[in-house]
Amino acid sequence: MNGIIGVNKPQGFTSFDVIAKLRGILKIRRLGHSGTLDPMATGVLPVFVGTATKACDIIPDNSKAYRAGFRLGISTDTLDITGKITAEYSLKVTEKDILDVIPKFTGNIKQIPPMYSAIKIGGQKLCNLARKGIEIERPEREITIDSIKLESFDESSQSGVISVICSKGTYIRSLIDDIGNSLGCGGVMTALERTYSGGFALCDCHTLDEIQKAADENRLEKLVIPTKYIFAGLPEIRLNEVQTRMYKNGVKLDLNRINHIKPEFSRYSVYGYDHEFIGVAFADFENSELRIVKNFI
Repeated sequence: MNGIIGVNKPQGFTSFDVIAKLRGILKIRRLGHSGTLDPMATGVLPVFVGTATKACDIIPDNSKAYRAGFRLGISTDTLDITGKITAEYSLKVTEKDILDVIPKFTGNIKQIPPMYSAIKIGGQKLCNLARKGIEIERPEREITIDSIKLESFDESSQSGVISVICSKGTYIRSLIDDIGNSLGCGGVMTALERTYSGGFALCDCHTLDEIQKAADENRLEKLVIPTKYIFAGLPEIRLNEVQTRMYKNGVKLDLNRINHIKPEFSRYSVYGYDHEFIGVAFADFENSELRIVKNFI
């Protein structure tokens, strides 16, 4: 079995927990995932099966989308509602106040990763240091926030919901904390659902119970999305029979002998003469070579 299964991750599970559960259901060891989710988060977690695991680090679409609950008026050490309260504020804000400040957090911005995260600095995970009460300086990272929409806000409880479209590496907890600090009242995340990740939406995903049921009924293959669909946005190259054999054997092909090469594109989906999806290639125009990035056969 090779391809991707979209999992709707349940709350309370780590991404690794999902992989461990699926190993038992699928009876396959070779599994991976893209875009780690915190235990409190739910939603889209693409799981890569078999040869598709080689695609985890070359997915063309790295955009993410989230719906997040938030509460203003408090701050915590984890930046979400599960943490220890570190500050409380009496200031009350209005919906207009939030709408006025949101534009400051869209576009290309800098963000400091939270201490309670799996990022490693000096070989140590930040979350492990945080649990020991140690806080260290973290370098800012550039992220892109395409949009923030305030879906709802209740002024009496100072609670609401935002939807965010953003780049890989964005921490929604940190975004809410930054917005709260900009308003002068702090803020924490109360819930998080990822609605889109790497080309997969919630409608493409299945619960663990649904996947188990499919396994029991011997129809798991119907849930597996072929690897080629991840790269559907790349231009395609169709090789002839001789080129297919050479390419599969690791030979760099002459770009001048390949049809449909365009100078404005450097990466391509590669198909053999029999229409089989082989993998992803890099067009090296300087040396006039087509080189393998990853093959999935």
